[in-house]
Amino acid sequence: MIDEQDIFGVENERVLDVEKTSYDEVENILRPKSMEGYVGQEKVKDNLVVFMKSAKMRGEALDHVLLYGPPGLGKTTLAHIIASEMGSQIKVTSGPSIEKAGDLAAILTNLNDGDVLFIDEIHRLNHNIEEILYPAMEDFSLDFIIGKGPSARSVQIPLKKFTLIGATTKAGMLSSPLRDRFGVLLRLELYSTDELKEIACRSSKTLGIDIEDDAAKEIAMRSRGTPRIVNRLLKRVRDFSFVLGHNSILLDDAKLALSRLEIDELGLDSIDRALLKSMIEKFNGGPVGLETLAATINEDVTTLEDVYEPYLLQLGFISRTNRGRVCTKKAYEHLNIKCPHLDIQTSIFDEN
Repeated sequence: MIDEQDIFGVENERVLDVEKTSYDEVENILRPKSMEGYVGQEKVKDNLVVFMKSAKMRGEALDHVLLYGPPGLGKTTLAHIIASEMGSQIKVTSGPSIEKAGDLAAILTNLNDGDVLFIDEIHRLNHNIEEILYPAMEDFSLDFIIGKGPSARSVQIPLKKFTLIGATTKAGMLSSPLRDRFGVLLRLELYSTDELKEIACRSSKTLGIDIEDDAAKEIAMRSRGTPRIVNRLLKRVRDFSFVLGHNSILLDDAKLALSRLEIDELGLDSIDRALLKSMIEKFNGGPVGLETLAATINEDVTTLEDVYEPYLLQLGFISRTNRGRVCTKKAYEHLNIKCPHLDIQTSIFDEN
C-alpha cells in the first residue's frame, strides 16, 4: 500500500520529472534504431515481431516483456526498438534508482496508453516496490491508503494500459510472483564471431571509416561474444588507424591496437589473466572463494561474478565446485604454465 503523501508530495519532484526519452544521437550513435538494423538474436526478433504485430492488430498494448542475459547484449537497445516499432513513447529508469514506493507510483501515474516503461536491473527492486507492480501489471491499477488508523481508507487509481519492459542479468534473482507477471520472457544469447563481425562493419560505416574484413573479424574474435565490447574495441582501433594516417582500418592496425590494449586472441584482458594467474600461483589452481580472489586482485566481487567469471566459465578456463573456483587444464595451457596436477578437475567444456 502507498501513502497519499508519497504520490502527491513535493519530495517526489525528481521522479515526476522523468521524461519520455529518445536516443541521444551523439552518445548512442552506434545503437541500431530499428529491428532490421539489430544484428543477431534472430529467435528473439522473430518472436517479438509476431507479438508486436498481434498487439497492433488487436489495438492493445504489448504484453509486459522481460529481457534477460549477460550484460552488453543489447537489452536496452531492444527496449528502445520495441517502443519505436510500437509507435510508443518510452520512459527509462532502473531498479536501484526507485528508492520508495512513491517513486514508482509517480512514474506509473504519468504513463499514457501504450507507453513503455523500461526498468533496467529490475532484479534490484526491493520487495515493497515489487508489490506495487503486481496490480499495476495485472489490473493496470494503483492501490494506496489515505489516512491512518480507523479512519484510513483504500483508494484505487486506474492506470493507462502500458507495457513494462524489464531487463536483468540475473533472472534467477527475480521473485516468482514478479517473473510470472511478464507475458513475454526472452533470453539474449552471446553472439557468434560472424554476427560480431557484421556489427563491426556496420558500426565502422556509422563512424565514417572503412574496415578490412580481416580486421573486422579480428576485433570480433576478441569481443567476448558481446556487441558492446565489439563497438568499444572498434572505436579504439579506429583511433590507432587515424593516428597512423590510414584511411581505413587494416588488420595490422587491429592487431597493434588490441595488443596495446592487452587483449589477447580469445578476448582475455589483464584482469582475466590476473585472476587466472592468482588462482594458479597463490592457490595452486584452487579451489578458492570468490571473495578471497577478489581481495587478492583488488577487484569488486560483483564485477568478478558478473563480468569476468561468466566468460571464463564459457571458455572452460575455470569451474565451480562446492569449495570454490578451480582453474582447469585449459587455463594452464592458455597461459603457457605447466599444470602440476595430472588429475586436475576440468570443466564440462574440456574435450575428452
